[in-house]
Amino acid sequence: MEFKGLKPIIYGGREVWPLVEGGKGVSATNHMSSGAWAAAGGIGTVSAVNADSYDSDGNPIPQVYPQRTREERHRQLIQYGIDGAVEQVRRAHEIAGGKGAININVLWEMGGAQEILEGVLSQTKGMVTGVTCGAGMPYKLSEIAERHNVYYLPIVSSGRAFRALWKRAYHKVPHLLGAVVYEDPWLAGGHNGLSNAEDPLKPEDPYPRVKALREVMRAAGIADTLPIVMAGGVWALREWNDWIDNPELGQIIFQFGTRPLLTQESPLPQAWKDALREIEPGDVLLHRFSPTGFYSSAVRNPFLRSLEARSARQIPYSKVQAGEHTVQLDVGVKGKNFWVTPADLQRAHEWVAQGHTDALRTPDDTVVFVSPAERDDIRTDQAACMGCLSHCGFSSWKDHDDFTTGRLADPRSFCIQKKLQGAIHGEPLDENLIFAGHAAYRFKQDPFYSNNYTPTVKELVERILTGD
Repeated sequence: MEFKGLKPIIYGGREVWPLVEGGKGVSATNHMSSGAWAAAGGIGTVSAVNADSYDSDGNPIPQVYPQRTREERHRQLIQYGIDGAVEQVRRAHEIAGGKGAININVLWEMGGAQEILEGVLSQTKGMVTGVTCGAGMPYKLSEIAERHNVYYLPIVSSGRAFRALWKRAYHKVPHLLGAVVYEDPWLAGGHNGLSNAEDPLKPEDPYPRVKALREVMRAAGIADTLPIVMAGGVWALREWNDWIDNPELGQIIFQFGTRPLLTQESPLPQAWKDALREIEPGDVLLHRFSPTGFYSSAVRNPFLRSLEARSARQIPYSKVQAGEHTVQLDVGVKGKNFWVTPADLQRAHEWVAQGHTDALRTPDDTVVFVSPAERDDIRTDQAACMGCLSHCGFSSWKDHDDFTTGRLADPRSFCIQKKLQGAIHGEPLDENLIFAGHAAYRFKQDPFYSNNYTPTVKELVERILTGD
C-alpha cells in the first residue's frame, strides 16, 4: 500500500511537520536533540525534568545536595530544575533558528512541578510554544499555560482521563489547548498511565482507544482539527497509514520517543547508544518498581532483574499468630512479632543461607530479604532523598503539607533520580535505569541503522517523512 505522506500543520502560528520529539526526562532529551528536531521542521521537546545546567567550560554542573534536611535539598532540586530547563530552552531556541517549534515536557508528579514550570516559563518568554505534561492528572496545567500564554498538551492514556481534566479545568481555557497526547500505556517508554481496570499483560489496540478519545473531544465541542498526538510504539509511519487523513480520528500527529535516542545529536552516552542496537523483542519490561507508584517501561537489564529478584524474596507476615501464620520468623528480623507460614519460614532460611540475611519491612505487611550490602545501599539512598517526586514510595517523601506520605518507605523500590542521572551521565548501564519504548528492538532489525549507522536528527526526520 502506498504511503499517503504527511502535510504540514500550523502550530504556534508556524507551519511545522506533524512530528513531535517525545520528551524524555533527566536530560535524555536536551537542547541538542530538540533544537535539531525543530530545525528539521518538527516539534522538538526539551525535558524540564532535572535538566542539566553548564559551567563556563560547557560541562554539566553536577547536581549535588549537601543540605542537611530533605526540605532544604528539595529547594535545591527546584532551583537546579529551573536553571537547567531555562538553559536548555535558550540553547534549543538558538539551534532551531526560527524553524519548527519548541515544547517543554514536565511530569506532574515530579517534586515542585508547578513551581519549576512557572519559573521556566517566566524566563523563556517567546521561546516555548507549548507544555506537554503527564504522569498524574495535571488539572492546573491550563491555568499556568494561560498565565504565560503558551499552549498546553495534556498526556492521557484514555478518553476517560481527558474527560475528567476537561470538565474540571480545561474547558475554562479552550483557546490554548494545543493538542491532546494519547500515550499508549503498553507501548510507550518511561512512566505509563495504566489504570487499575487494565491488564499490563494484555495490550489493547490503540485505534479504538484513540477513536474513543476523539469522541470525548467532539462531545466537548473540540474541533477535529485539534490534533491528537499518537505516542508510544510509533516507528515507521507507513504502518500508521490508515490513521492519516482518517475522518474517524480527526487530525493525528505522531510522537517519536525511542527513535531520536539513536542520533548524532542525542545526549545519550555512547555505551547506551550501542546497547540500543542489541535490544531484542521482549527486552523492555513493563514493571511496578518505580517509586512514583506508576507502571513504567525500561530495559530489563541487571539492575531491573535485581529488583525482580528482590521482590521474589518476599513473604507476608502477621503481628500475631493467626490463620496459616503459625510459626515465628527467626531470621532476618529483630523481635518475635513476625508470624509466617511454615513454608515461608523454610524459604526464609534458604535465602539467609544464600547471603540475603536482612529482612526489611514493606508497606504491605511483607518482608523482603536482602544482603547486608543491599540493605546499606537502600538505607543510604533513602537518607539522601532530595524530594524529586511529589510522592515517593521509596523514601516516604511528599512535597507539601507535612512532607511525609505517612507510609513506610518501600525497600522494593529505588531512588529514581539517582538511577536516571547515573544512566545519562555515563555510569555503568547495568547498574542504572534505562527507560525505553517497547519498539526499541527495532533498531536491530531496521536496515536504516545497519553497519553501525547513526543518523543526524535531520536525516532521521527526512527518513520518517518517507514512511520508513
